Amino acid sequence: MTMERVPLGPISLSRLVYGMWRLGDDPDTSPGHVQAKVEACLAQGITTIDQADIYGGYTAEGLLGAALKAAPGLRDRIEIVTKCDIVAPVGRHSAARVKHYDTSAAHVTASVEASLREMGTDRIDLLLIHRPDPLMDQHETGKALDGLVAGGKVRAVGVSNFRPWDFTLLQSAMATPLVTNQIELSLGARAPFTNGDLAFLQERGIAPMGWSPLGGGHLRAEATATLSARLDALGAEAGTDWTAVAVAWLLHHPARVIPVLGTNTLSRIARISDALRVPMDRQTWFELLTLAQGHEVA
Repeated sequence: MTMERVPLGPISLSRLVYGMWRLGDDPDTSPGHVQAKVEACLAQGITTIDQADIYGGYTAEGLLGAALKAAPGLRDRIEIVTKCDIVAPVGRHSAARVKHYDTSAAHVTASVEASLREMGTDRIDLLLIHRPDPLMDQHETGKALDGLVAGGKVRAVGVSNFRPWDFTLLQSAMATPLVTNQIELSLGARAPFTNGDLAFLQERGIAPMGWSPLGGGHLRAEATATLSARLDALGAEAGTDWTAVAVAWLLHHPARVIPVLGTNTLSRIARISDALRVPMDRQTWFELLTLAQGHEVA
């Protein structure tokens, strides 16, 4: 299946992205099962896989790497996004005294080398700084990111969970453009629509990635009965379910949001692209916004 692609500087991503945040939570983490998930994505035109060094307590990248080793032809069919700078006292960082962020050149470079080893690949398509680091030296971090791109180990760089001022601080010390900001976006996480985060990116023609578009699985549980009923009705009209409607709500935004969806269930992975066929117009978008926030717009 052919899917719309979104250009991000020197690379492009599929409009929908498969996230491996909970890959290690699946009872079956065998290479064959992980490969089956990737193949289910590819069958829909979803070619972009979202990772992070910290996922699964620093194990998720290795699980993907084992699948790529077992099926060598798979690597050239996908784009790999991964992240660094969160240091948690587990796995290879178990000696850390406290969870913290590290955007030093030494840590960023070592993290990239570890990610390349874990996934058994010679390049990362998109590297993101995972969280804003209050101690970031923009010149040091920017120089390290520029060097990784110049050395061919990383094709493009971006950030995750940055506010506009964090973004511009890092960009001010870089020759390489930051191509995206991956932020939380959903009917339950609506702040970026009005606090300037999306407007900042949209003004610059930078497509945002949206993590947890279903609220990490909690959106439905926390939604009002009226919102749940309307999501169900719209899903039924489109021959799918409420999850596709919630994702279609994000896809309708002119900033060209790239939703990142994660599930370990093969049958659900196979339906991620249903969101692309859910009709969404301006009034339906505002109707869902009104139901989500519990009151009409001012």
